[in-house]
Amino acid sequence: MALPTIPAYPLPTADELPTPRGAWRPETGRIALLVHDMQRYFLSRFDADASPLAPAIANLARLVERCRALGIPVFYTAQRGNQDRRDRGLQADLWGPGMQAIDEHEAIIDALAPAAGDHVLVKHRYSAFQRSNLEQLMRVRGRDQLLITGVYAHIGLLSTATEAFQRDIETFIAADAVADFSRADHDMALAWIARACGVPLATDRLLEILQ
Repeated sequence: MALPTIPAYPLPTADELPTPRGAWRPETGRIALLVHDMQRYFLSRFDADASPLAPAIANLARLVERCRALGIPVFYTAQRGNQDRRDRGLQADLWGPGMQAIDEHEAIIDALAPAAGDHVLVKHRYSAFQRSNLEQLMRVRGRDQLLITGVYAHIGLLSTATEAFQRDIETFIAADAVADFSRADHDMALAWIARACGVPLATDRLLEILQ
């Protein structure tokens, strides 16, 4: 039930991304950035110095810097350790008890640490919208687009993208600023999002648009 050890794999390049069904384009005045579950517990299963994690973190840091400079809201999700079994729910059946309430598990990595003005949401389920006020925080800031980054692509990111779409939020995923259990899982998540609920884009392309 524990998280698997994750082998190294190359991140997808811009010319490998699936063609999305939607024709949406990120807009600086409409979009918010989500940094999803970049906590030490979830990242400990990767080789920190190899792909996908190292370049994904570097790309994500570039996006965070750009969004802060442009006044784009930056949201983080972070689970808490030592969850009560009743609160953890069915996740315990699939993944065990989860993280402990210690800094080595709960802390968001230093390279992506939240800054003043960012918003850190407590994560309860796969989707960042479940049992959170993410949508309300976006709406009051006039945001109806969401750029998703972080881990893991085929679990929390896919669930969040699906729910964002169902809330009429135009959704984008930074294809090379996310990581997953394997390249197959990574590609599957991008393909599903492109077909059903969002737009995968490479970090370089996102930085071209968001300026």
